[in-house]
Amino acid sequence: MGINAALNQLKKVPGVNGFLNSVPLSWKAAARRRVDSFTQPSKLELLVAQASQTNDLLTRMLYEQAFSTERFQEPKRLLKHGFKVYSQHDEDGIIEEIFKRIGETDGYFVEFGVGDGIENCTTYLLLKGWSGAWIDGSAECFEGIQRNLKAFLDSGNLKALYSFITAENIEGLFQRLCVPKEFDFLSIDIDRNDLWVWKALSSYRPRVVAIEYNASFKQTVSCTIPYDANAIWDGSNFSGASLKALENIGIEKGYRLVGCNFTGVTSFFVREDCVGNHFAEPFTSENHYEPPRFFVRMPNGHRPNFGPVVHISPLLADTGGEFALNGTGKGYREL
Repeated sequence: MGINAALNQLKKVPGVNGFLNSVPLSWKAAARRRVDSFTQPSKLELLVAQASQTNDLLTRMLYEQAFSTERFQEPKRLLKHGFKVYSQHDEDGIIEEIFKRIGETDGYFVEFGVGDGIENCTTYLLLKGWSGAWIDGSAECFEGIQRNLKAFLDSGNLKALYSFITAENIEGLFQRLCVPKEFDFLSIDIDRNDLWVWKALSSYRPRVVAIEYNASFKQTVSCTIPYDANAIWDGSNFSGASLKALENIGIEKGYRLVGCNFTGVTSFFVREDCVGNHFAEPFTSENHYEPPRFFVRMPNGHRPNFGPVVHISPLLADTGGEFALNGTGKGYREL
């Protein structure tokens, strides 16, 4: 814990705030300058920050160059709608655009491979009032979920389960979490066995599926690495499934490939009965493939963090247009 974080915790101790209010302003200012002298960034930290700003600038230039092309401007293509709030890349914006087009039903999600809850495809949905379930097989990440998302776990907006995920146990894990047979959104990101686990998920029919693909395999080869329930990603490009393989599995399961994100990481599938005329055809890997642009870091201001919020909604017209505030800060509440 840093000095500033420790001071914030200290202020919560009964009696401390009263004492601090009695301290002369000049003493407080001197103490603040002293604390700041110990918390100034090092030369290395400043260099890293400058490099980060340069990356943000290059990302913006790359975006603008790509989005000016005819392909990116096609009205039914999802790419230009991408943005990052809590997703790893631009998935948050693409997911939002998909549901703008097809509508929401239960506002329920399931995601497995969620990390510590600060960076994934469904934390932004929590911010928007959705509910759902997470599964992760990392003890460290699960501790992070319990710490970072405690308010939402306590409120019941979020369920979380600690388990390694395999094709053999996935439906049993869904049953333990009481996942509905049909729900709005499923996100799969387990870095290796993604295709095999999706294929095994036969009793559940989410309307939209986001699943990681291996852009290194390009867009025409239909292949995946062999299934190994106990294996984990070794950090190489020999991992996961090609986009064409996922396209073929999607067709088998009744889904259509409707797009990929800009960095070539995540593919998006919509259930056939929900597709309509909302998305760019043909629904093939040749049409929707994006190459690996893993070097592109999506900018979104300060470092990510998460906590309880209070939703504020406008009252009806006969109230004079004032705003109503309702909520305790313990999780999300729709007003």
